[in-house]
Amino acid sequence: MSLATRPAQARPAADAVHRTTPGDARRHELGAFLRSRRERIAPEQVGLPMTGRRRTPGLRREEVAQLAAVGVTWYTWLEQGREIQVSTQVLDAVARALLLDPSERAHLFTLAGADDPAPVKECPSVTPGVRLLLEQLAPYPAVVLNSRYDVLASNAQYTSIVGDLGELAPEDRNLIWMAFTPSQFREVLVDYRTERLGMVARFRSAMADHSSEPAWKALLARLLKASPDFAETWQRHDVMRPGNGIKRFRVPGVGLLRCEYTNFWLSPRQGSRMITYTPLDDETRALMDELPTRG
Repeated sequence: MSLATRPAQARPAADAVHRTTPGDARRHELGAFLRSRRERIAPEQVGLPMTGRRRTPGLRREEVAQLAAVGVTWYTWLEQGREIQVSTQVLDAVARALLLDPSERAHLFTLAGADDPAPVKECPSVTPGVRLLLEQLAPYPAVVLNSRYDVLASNAQYTSIVGDLGELAPEDRNLIWMAFTPSQFREVLVDYRTERLGMVARFRSAMADHSSEPAWKALLARLLKASPDFAETWQRHDVMRPGNGIKRFRVPGVGLLRCEYTNFWLSPRQGSRMITYTPLDDETRALMDELPTRG
């Protein structure tokens, strides 16, 4: 048989041989991150003696394993990006052994695809400076929400639109709850039926990072029990990230407000945010000057 007629041998496609999955890439990044953190720590920083000559800076793998009370082989595999099971308890021990700061610790758990059993709590979003800014935004309404739609603070103009939030029980000061149960907020929100779809989609998207937290689970259970409309919308499994847009309020004694709303983030990972409502037309601008200022 000549070379011209010899059947070609099947060869695996190059992209199949070298193909990597998102999980492979994340494990590789995890290993590189751990090595970089290990190499920046001097033995004396963690109470270890300087013994022998070191070819590389920082701690040795066996020293990190010793400090974290894990097996040397296991830690080596973790740095090598191998596909192994990693418990949150071990990740916590590694984070402490490597002296990770809050941002580094959060990055470690994200790369490992694990929930941090002791997450660093957010810094308070409603600082005196934020409260002062809310007041200075008058006559434009503004509110501070967390990613669960809890109302953390607002100015008097916003309160004049949605009602006196101080009269509500703390657990009811939540815009999703107010949108799906009888409230002034639902009464004045002109397009509340379509607005609620977006709110639920954003709530579901945010809950992916908080599914094990009691406050999130409690709010979801309350909504499912209180509102068949919410339960039906929840089953759609729609997700959406927060964004800017247009909202209409029909305020008794004032009129129709056509507003452009803008999100200003006050914490990392799209947590708490300030939302401002600015007039979309001259008529709304004039009406906003008439909003009651009782807080």
